[in-house]
Formats: sequence, structure tokens, C-alpha cells
Amino acid sequence: MKTFTSKIKKAAASTAMIAGLGVAGLGIAATPAAAVELPCDTAQLIVPWGPGGGTSVIFGIFEQAIQNSDAATKIKVVTMPGQGGALGAKEAHAAKPDGCTLFAIHQHLPVNYINGVTDFNWDGFEPVAMLTDTPEIIGAGGHVAYDDLEGMLAAAKADPGKIPTGVSMGATSHFLWIILGSKTGTDFAYVPFQGGTAERVTGLLNGTIDLGGINMAAARTQRGDGNLKAFAIAANERSDLIPDVPTLKELGVDMTFSLTRGVMLPKGTSREIVDYWAEIFKGPTENADFVAEQAAKGTSVVYLGPDDYTKWWEATSADFVNAATELKMGRFQ
Repeated sequence: MKTFTSKIKKAAASTAMIAGLGVAGLGIAATPAAAVELPCDTAQLIVPWGPGGGTSVIFGIFEQAIQNSDAATKIKVVTMPGQGGALGAKEAHAAKPDGCTLFAIHQHLPVNYINGVTDFNWDGFEPVAMLTDTPEIIGAGGHVAYDDLEGMLAAAKADPGKIPTGVSMGATSHFLWIILGSKTGTDFAYVPFQGGTAERVTGLLNGTIDLGGINMAAARTQRGDGNLKAFAIAANERSDLIPDVPTLKELGVDMTFSLTRGVMLPKGTSREIVDYWAEIFKGPTENADFVAEQAAKGTSVVYLGPDDYTKWWEATSADFVNAATELKMGRFQ
């Protein structure tokens, strides 16, 4: 398998968790934005996954902060699960470019494009802002015999393509293991899961699978009883929330991999409206309490405005497309 180098721009700063913190009463001031008249007092923010998932929780915190700010236009999260994020993407893609429909996005969009689920990629939208970065964690069920990444890789090399590993086939969780395999000379037996991280964690806990990417919440709370293991975090630096878990780079694997979430508007939205929303979303990211609240959910706040976010998407999408071309995946077979 050919090597695929993931280029994720990291600008996350470590933050201490503030116990019991909530944003409902923060009174966060919005960044002053140029006066723009929209045909709505509240815009819908389409989150293309179900309620209670990581993305809906993260953007729920943004919704709450903007509701309690002095922003002239508020937002309302609308969850729209289905088709691996493509159902909501199609709805947002078809929306009027009037500033009243926003779209919450991460790397699922180039993956859906590669797999032919959508006929548009990230550039079917107008980038507004990158907002958060959530690194993946290499996890295992407590039942496996190995206790660290070295042991896991040794087991994978001893039994190539046989260790059951939970992924959503063709999705970002699948790319995590494809890239890890290419970096380490290993291969895994992929077990498809229709849901997200929560379903894979359940599979690890009940022994249905041996390996899978896990989230920060699981890594922090479900290891004490020995039913779950965390071998490495795919970030540039260790997390303050799980400081005992080393990075892949520390362990000799030159790799980072994360879900980087941001906001888009329908194609054709005016730059004036793009800048308006970029400034509204920037407001909460400059508040220390808000940053700490997101850290408590396992994600770092990383803000990029429209131009820098566009450049980030150009490079990131090219990486995914190049990998798909090399591996002859989806529309690049």
C-alpha cells in the first residue's frame, strides 16, 4: 500500500478543563461585523449527523454562545443524519445563498465525494471558518493481549489482515487505519459500522472488535475498569486531558489525523455575508471559558478565517483525492 501523508494544519493551544463550566451564561460578545441585512433573524446550521454525536455537541456549544452574544443574527442547530453526512450536505448545497443556511463540516465531504455519494466536494460551498480540531485516538478493547502500540503493531504483523478493526467503510474512520497501515507496514480486518464512534466503542467494550478509533470522552472515562485501552493519540502533542497517552510521533509513527470542524455557506453566497458569519463565529473562539468548555468535550478551538480556511481545504482535499487515486478507491478506480 502506498504512503499517504496527511497534512492537517494544527494551531491548537492546550487549555485546562474548568469543571462544571457551561456557556449559557457567558454573555460572549460577538466580534463586530459589518452591517448585513439577512432575510432571517435566526439562521439554521445544518449538522449532518444525529443529536448527541460529537459534531452536534460541539456546534450546540457554538449555538448557545451565539444565542447569548450580541450578534444580530442567531443560529439554530438542525441535525440531519443520513448517508454518512451526505444527506445534510445535499440539503445545504441546494439551499439559497442568502446567509440563512449554514453547514457544519469536517473531512466527511471529500470522502463522500470520493465514494460517489455526492457529486460535489468542499468547493461546492463557500468556506466561512475553521473552528475546532479533534485528534483521533488509537483504541482497543480491554480483552486484547497487548497493552501498547508496539504490542498492537507486532500482533498485526504476526497476523496480517486478521485483527478485527471497527470502521465506517470509506469514511474518515477508515482512512485513519489505512494511513496507519501504510506508515507501519500493517493491515487490518475491517469490520463495518454504520454509526460513529459511540458504536465502535460499544464494539470494543463487548469484544465484537479488537481495535478502533475512540473519542476523548471514552479515553478519559472508560479505561479505569480495564474494558478499554488507549494506545496513542494522533496529534502533534499529548493532550492535557489524557496526558498518559503518548502521541504516534513519540512512538515512531510520523502521523497526525484529526477531525477538523468548520462552517460553510451555500455556493454563490456573497463575500459580505461570508465575512459577516466568519466574524460572528470568531467571537466565541476568543473567549477563554468557551475554549475550556470545548476542551472538556475533547476538542481544541482552532480558528481560521475564510481565506486561510479555503487554503486548508485545497491542501486537505488534495491529500484525500491523491490517496484515493493511489488506492483506486471510489470514483478514482
